Amino acid sequence: MSRSSRLVAVVAALALVLSVAAATTASAKVRTGPAGLAFYTPPKPLPGHRHGDAIWAKAAHGGVVVPGSSATELVLYRSQDAHGANVPVSGVISIPKGRAPRGGWPVITWAHGTTGIADACAPSRDDGRPAHAYNSYVYPLLSSWLKAGYAVVRTDYEGLGTPYDHQYLNGRAEGSGVLDIVRAARQVDPRLSKNIIISGHSQGGHAALFAAALASRYTPELKVKGTVAFAPASHLDEQIPLTTGLTTPNPGLSALIATIGYGLHAAYPDRVDLASFLSPEGVQLALKTQSTCLSQLTADAQGVAPAALFQPGADLGPIARLLDLNDPSHLVIRTPVLLEQGTADTTVFPVFTDQLASELRHNGTDGRLYYRKLDGVDHGGIVVAGAKPATTWIEQRLPG
Repeated sequence: MSRSSRLVAVVAALALVLSVAAATTASAKVRTGPAGLAFYTPPKPLPGHRHGDAIWAKAAHGGVVVPGSSATELVLYRSQDAHGANVPVSGVISIPKGRAPRGGWPVITWAHGTTGIADACAPSRDDGRPAHAYNSYVYPLLSSWLKAGYAVVRTDYEGLGTPYDHQYLNGRAEGSGVLDIVRAARQVDPRLSKNIIISGHSQGGHAALFAAALASRYTPELKVKGTVAFAPASHLDEQIPLTTGLTTPNPGLSALIATIGYGLHAAYPDRVDLASFLSPEGVQLALKTQSTCLSQLTADAQGVAPAALFQPGADLGPIARLLDLNDPSHLVIRTPVLLEQGTADTTVFPVFTDQLASELRHNGTDGRLYYRKLDGVDHGGIVVAGAKPATTWIEQRLPG
């Protein structure tokens, strides 16, 4: 080897050492969190200075680890609730295998679908029960993204796993958590870049759209290259009043109504009294959301018709207005959006996603909104059937 070649090799090795040292130093600034459930309760006052600051982190094991990651960490970080108050939020960071590209790993921030709103339902607490099936169905998709060279971060959302009640389907709270975990993850592992894709399914599709609309003013340093929303929840203000006429038992729908009711109460305790619109049976089921995940809640609702959950003649106007306030149909999103919807979906009905696509275009997303409908695909199947085209769409906007 010539002298000049040896010099180049030495400089390259020194640069590698310095980059590793810098990464170690930056990562060392994030405190290691305590073991067990103590991880989810931060010191008081809440540490950090701005939303997205990491409070602490630790290595993750078991059911939360997505196959294909080189490292997985739990993180607790600062975020904001529906009213802008600072709150702790938990989540998971998954790092691809191999060496980070120049500029760092691009990031996909994933917003999960409904698991329930009890703390045990948080994806970062997944130990194989009770909500594992509601988390692991997306692991093949997330694994494919890790293999493609994207870091994947997953928020639990505000109040899910951590102190306070989860403000279910509250766009402001969800969107904040989806964005803030990227800030926190970049503190935990400085190899992550500012270039991001936002994505989610069902409740998470709803959250992803709110995050996309919020990003430019909430986390302006992050470069949102696009948003993929699989069967996003929308137009609940139109649907919930219709369920008062459904007298045939439907445990899945009844469980969701109870979850929506308690989520509204959590976000607006001074405006939403459960007993003002829910029957005693409805209140009882709504209160169970605090201790059971969606699978058990659905089992508890066997034989329960949606109509039985409501007070006869209850005025649902105030509830509908709050649901509409948190509907993605009003959002203005200036970055590319891909909506994917199955035609056989009986949880998020295609007609409402059709309507949402039209409304988002009208709001200013026209030219940047892409809408794909997949024939015969149901609610859970959309993340499988839509995985390949969604990944191609992402790669066109965020090369790995």
